[in-house]
Amino acid sequence: MTSPEPGHPLGWLEPHAARRRAAGLRRELRPRQADEPLLDLAGNDYLGLATDPRVVEGAVRAARTWGAGSTGSRLVTGSTALHAELEAELAEFCGAESALVFSSGYTANLGVLTALAGPDALVVSDAANHASLIDACRLSRSRVQVVAHDDVDAVDAALAARTEPRALVVTESVNSVDGGLAPLARLHAVCRRHRALLVVDEAHGLGVVGPGGRGLLAEAGLAGADDVVATVTLSKSLGSQGGAVLGPAAVTAHLVDTARTFIFDTGLAPAAVGAAQAALGVLRAEPDRPGAVLRVAAALAAAAGVPAPPSAVVAVVLGEPDVAVAAARRCAERGLRVGCFRPPSVPEGTSRLRLTARATVTDAELAHVRAVLADVLAMASA
Repeated sequence: MTSPEPGHPLGWLEPHAARRRAAGLRRELRPRQADEPLLDLAGNDYLGLATDPRVVEGAVRAARTWGAGSTGSRLVTGSTALHAELEAELAEFCGAESALVFSSGYTANLGVLTALAGPDALVVSDAANHASLIDACRLSRSRVQVVAHDDVDAVDAALAARTEPRALVVTESVNSVDGGLAPLARLHAVCRRHRALLVVDEAHGLGVVGPGGRGLLAEAGLAGADDVVATVTLSKSLGSQGGAVLGPAAVTAHLVDTARTFIFDTGLAPAAVGAAQAALGVLRAEPDRPGAVLRVAAALAAAAGVPAPPSAVVAVVLGEPDVAVAAARRCAERGLRVGCFRPPSVPEGTSRLRLTARATVTDAELAHVRAVLADVLAMASA
């Protein structure tokens, strides 16, 4: 639009955009093509299932059977037999008593916290939590105490000092920015001692860590614990779309009654449900895929000169936003797509390239990655 006249209700937008441009924080959409030649190390398709013919066929079959959309909220017409099947299979695979599918991982996080927290609860939130968890805390109507990343002692102190009758502790199992693993066993011990609920976002854990890709809760021996609730996404390792809450049946029943992002949102489209169900079947049948993800992640880390991560996320911190943006652009020019994280996604001074491993990356592709990163990172540090 042309520059608005003084006093126009949108007159503040251009000065705001100008400040973001000057700080290197302006963002833009770059639609990709279906036949794009770039090697994708920016997406979260960790198991390489988004284009797997079995998963695509699961989506097609579901769309042909149930139609293009779910036609309504889950409480009206948006629940199909397919949704129920996926929920049962997710719960069984992850070792939970029950599961409830949402339209996205974001809405699952909003739903679970707003429904389980409230004015009579304290929410203790890890400082590095994903934006969906931060927004959920803001909407929870609870007192929220943010503690330093992975600081179990700070969680303990917050719970010990609380005056509220109830408390929830919220963390990601695998940090979405640096790929680190949360100390879930220690956090759970603190929660149990203070009779607090542990809520764990397994978005980047499912399909990558834990036995057969069952997540970090399973690895910690906490899957199915009656004082733990998990959220997962269907859009990363399962190559589809959507999210789910996993936990005691009493929790999912409560969410059906009270979670606004479940009650008032259109149910997940059948094609996404069918794709996720098919992907879960592939993961069951091919339990070595998570190990392949970690091997690729170690190779990517070695190429970037950073320590091997315990997950699929490889962070290469470069400092200022313009340095990271330029490095990402040079990678793309050499046929390699990488993520570029800048504030507010990461703290000031820690803008970075974020590389994500995929189980299906080949040795030849890794050789290309090594060559590209050697040149690009040398230029970034010059």
